Amino acid sequence: MIDLSLMDALVRAVRRGGRIILIGDSDQLPSVGAGNVFFDLIESEKIKTVKLSEIFRQAKESMIINNAHRINTGEPPVLNSTDSDFFFVRREDEREIPQTIASLITTRLPRVYGKDIKDKIQVITPSKKGYGGVEVLNLELQSKLNPKLKFTKEKSYAGKLFREGDRVMQTTNNYEIEWEKDGYVGNGVFNGDIGVIDSINDTAEEMIIRFDDRVVHYSFDLLDELELAYAITVHKSQGSEYPVVIVPVYSCPKMLMTRNILYTAVTRARRMVILVGKADIPTKMVQNNRLILRYTTLKYRICTYYD
Repeated sequence: MIDLSLMDALVRAVRRGGRIILIGDSDQLPSVGAGNVFFDLIESEKIKTVKLSEIFRQAKESMIINNAHRINTGEPPVLNSTDSDFFFVRREDEREIPQTIASLITTRLPRVYGKDIKDKIQVITPSKKGYGGVEVLNLELQSKLNPKLKFTKEKSYAGKLFREGDRVMQTTNNYEIEWEKDGYVGNGVFNGDIGVIDSINDTAEEMIIRFDDRVVHYSFDLLDELELAYAITVHKSQGSEYPVVIVPVYSCPKMLMTRNILYTAVTRARRMVILVGKADIPTKMVQNNRLILRYTTLKYRICTYYD
C-alpha cells in the first residue's frame, strides 16, 4: 500500500546505517497514492527479496488460502467445497444479490454462528455501481441492519442519510480532528477508518462516532468526509482485514473485474469468505489479468544507482 510520498518520508526518517524490512504482497492492488513502490523494488532485482510461494501444512486446510493461491496463479477458485471457510451462494439474477447478502448477515449466518457474527462481517465489492455495488448495498443493508426506529435520530447531508447506529467510514485523511480514548486526547482520523455513529445532536450540530475505542466529535460541516460502510469497495479495503468477508460477484466495468481485485478481496478475510452472485464471474475475473500501468522511474533510478 505504501506510495511514493510515504516511502520518501519513511526513508528520510531512518537513521543512516539503519535497515528497512518491507513485508507485503506485490500481487494486490497498487497504492491509492502515486507510485508502485513495492512492485518496483522487487522488479529492480537490486533489493534482496524472499518470496513465500509454498502453502504449508497448517494452511492447506484453509480454502481461503488455497483459493487465493489459485486465483494468483490464474486458476479459478473452487466454489463447491463443503465444510470449509470459503462458500459460494449462486444468484444468476443480479437483482437478488442485495437481498441475499442482507439475509446472510441478518439471519442465515447468525443462526449458524451466533448473533455476534454480524459485527464481524464486512461486505467488499469491486464497484460503487450496479446491484452488487456500494451504493445499492449500503442502502439495502442500512434498512435491514439499522432500520429507522421511533427514537433513532437521523441526519441528511449532501444526499446521504446518516442514522444513529450506522457503520460509517472516513474517506479522507483528517490530521486535525481530535479524538479521545480513556482520557487521552489525540489527533487524526484517516482514510479507511471505520466507526459507528453513537449519537446525533442537532442542537450542537455534531455527530459522535466511535472508532474502536476512540471517540470523535464531528461537526456537521465535516460530514462530507463520511460515507456508509456496510459495504465498501475493494480499493477502500486495502491494508485491512476482517473475520468474515462477503464479496458480490456480478457484471461491472471490465477494468474492475480483474484478477488482482478478486485476489485482494478474498485475502481481506481471516476466517470466512462468501461469494454471492453469478457462477461465471469469478472465472472471468481470474482470466482478466489486466494490471493498472503506472509510469514510474523508481525501478530505473534504483538500477542506475546500483550500476
